[in-house]
Amino acid sequence: MDELALLKRADGPVTRGRLRHDLTALGLAEGDLVMFHTQLSAIGYVAGGPQTLIGALQDVLGERGTLMVTCGWNDAPPYDFTDWPQAWQDAVRAEHSAYHPELSEADHANGRLPEALRRWPGAVRSRHPDASFAALGAAADALMADHPWDDPHGPDSPLARLVAMGGRVLLLGAPLDSLTLLHHAEALADAPSKRFVDYEQPILVDGERVWRRFHDIDSADGAFDYSAVVPEGQWPFEAIAKDMLAAGIGSAGMIGAATSYLFEAGEVVDFGVAWLEEKLASG
Repeated sequence: MDELALLKRADGPVTRGRLRHDLTALGLAEGDLVMFHTQLSAIGYVAGGPQTLIGALQDVLGERGTLMVTCGWNDAPPYDFTDWPQAWQDAVRAEHSAYHPELSEADHANGRLPEALRRWPGAVRSRHPDASFAALGAAADALMADHPWDDPHGPDSPLARLVAMGGRVLLLGAPLDSLTLLHHAEALADAPSKRFVDYEQPILVDGERVWRRFHDIDSADGAFDYSAVVPEGQWPFEAIAKDMLAAGIGSAGMIGAATSYLFEAGEVVDFGVAWLEEKLASG
């Protein structure tokens, strides 16, 4: 989409001051700990791009606040590389770069903001290669420290700490299915036929490249088979989020030209776990 179309979408440029006003009107406040997801083009023409948006969020949260994003690893070896011909596997094992929190790019599928935030001066990124997060602000170190190697969306994960620390989740024009925190609900839910993955990725241990095996819920193809409980054409997290909003959880407002949502992290997880355990058991 070209600049003129983006300008028309939001009736002019979306500046840092306008973002600050809209974020405050939505309910974001000084000292908040907030995990955010963004579809920048939905907001309109953001004058200055990711730098402007992150700056506006910092303006509202202040020095006591903290920003958090989901990163992943854009260049991680695919889960199924162990099914490749042996010579190809050997080549990958011999020379694939190890995950490096400061150098490895965030997954491009998550948009421009995670990569911008994880490169921001003072940002802290978690050690897990496949499920990494990044944070910036007062609680960054506490959120990111010692990210569990296995079950990285479960107890003691950055997502669990977000909940324990009274954090919030902000969708800035991002679709409802981008609500990553619901992976934590999947990890916690006691529901039938939960799906897991085991995979190998290279990491650095005392400066040496080491291949390590990891175990997690299947966050790529789905931790559960949702086909019996989610309408055709709808993403599972979208269905959960719509039911959550219908139950009065979360608030909506406009950020620039984008419909945006603000949720309390604890309420998202409580609702998500209950939804999963009820719907999947009966479905």
